[in-house]
This record gives sequence, structure tokens and C-alpha cells, in this order.
Amino acid sequence: MVTAIILAGGLGTRLRSAVPDLPKPMAPLDGRPFLEHQMDYWIGQGVRRFVLSVGYKHELIEEHFGANYHGAEVAYAVETAPLDTGGGLLLAVDKVRASSPWLILNGDTFFDVNLAELRKFHEAKRAEITLSLFPVESNTRYTGVEIDAERRITRLKSTSDGGRQFINGGVSLLGETALSGLPYRIGDKASFESDILERALEAGKRLYGYSSRGKFIDIGVPEDYARAASLLKN
Repeated sequence: MVTAIILAGGLGTRLRSAVPDLPKPMAPLDGRPFLEHQMDYWIGQGVRRFVLSVGYKHELIEEHFGANYHGAEVAYAVETAPLDTGGGLLLAVDKVRASSPWLILNGDTFFDVNLAELRKFHEAKRAEITLSLFPVESNTRYTGVEIDAERRITRLKSTSDGGRQFINGGVSLLGETALSGLPYRIGDKASFESDILERALEAGKRLYGYSSRGKFIDIGVPEDYARAASLLKN
């Protein structure tokens, strides 16, 4: 059984004009919070325990989901001050209480990735970290990823790079040793992508990229949020 950590602690300032009074993962889509759509999808793939890394207005998330959602146990790692995605991950890993690999999800993106195939790839590569990659024609917003012929990640690129490339789609598997030896501790503020993943790459950790052409939805800005409901339906 895989435990999923959802990084849901961001302030959501870019979405505030469209969803002013809610934490971003609770933004309504088709009458339901975005986080429900996401959790339902992963429950359908066998996830039976979630650790929600929460911060801004976390009480609304805790009140809505409680300790059990559709048969899955739900635990919470609560930031008392903003720690960014990496800091939220460190808090959540401390509450996992399950063997790795752990599924790491962004609370503001939905990426249709086959969990069984992702795990098979992760195990075959003996990866410490596997990122699910989504192909785009141009990229001015996301972390671009370069891989070699063996699918090993060789570089994390600036979001300003243009042209066709893979981006990190926000669905990852982390093994037991993924964070060991890195200079981060519980309570540190850090970005998962620009701090933890960069340091892991520099340290020679086994990072691999699993490419998927599944549906990718990001609700981080108002224009994408406006399109998200129809994309989920389709």
C-alpha cells in the first residue's frame, strides 16, 4: 500500500482573485473541492492513507476531510509558519509511518498517472526519486527536466527555458533514502523543486523521469482554474 503526501500548504496568492476565501486545494470545481477530485483519483488507484501537508486556513481542510475520506485514512502535517513545498514535505514525511516509496502530490495540480506503472518503473530503475514528466511544446512556468537515454534525470532547468521539453508534473515517488544526507531538517523552509531536488541531483541521488501523456491540470492561476472543471469532466 502506498501512502500519498499532498503538498497543500501554499498561500495561493495568484488564485486569490478567483477564490478569495479558501486555501487553493479547496477551490470548487463542479461543486466539489479540487482536493476531492484529486484524492478520489488516487483512492481509485489503491491509495489508502494520505498525509496532507497544510498551512494557510488548514482548519477548513481538516474540517472537510476529517480523519477518514472515502475509506482512506487522512493525517495532517500543519505548518505554523510558511515553509514552502520542501518544508511541508519534511513535516509530512515525519508522519508517514509507512514503508517507502511514498507518493508525493502537488495540491494544486492533477496529473493522470498510472500508479502501478509508475511503481514498476521506479523499482526497475532502483530509483531514489522518480518524477512523473509531462511533455509541453513551450515552457515559461514550470521546472523543465532533462533526461538521458536511460531516463535518468541529468538537469533541472529554469522555468524560463522555451521550446519542447518535459516538465515535472507534480506526481513523484520517493524512496527511503531520497532525503538522507541532504542539509534539510524538520522545520526548515525550502522548495521541493529548486532546493531539495537540486541538492539531491548534486549529491548523486538516483533521480529518474517517468513520462506520461495523461491529463494534466493546474489550478494555480485564474485562467487555468477557469478551464479545470471542463478538463476534469473530459
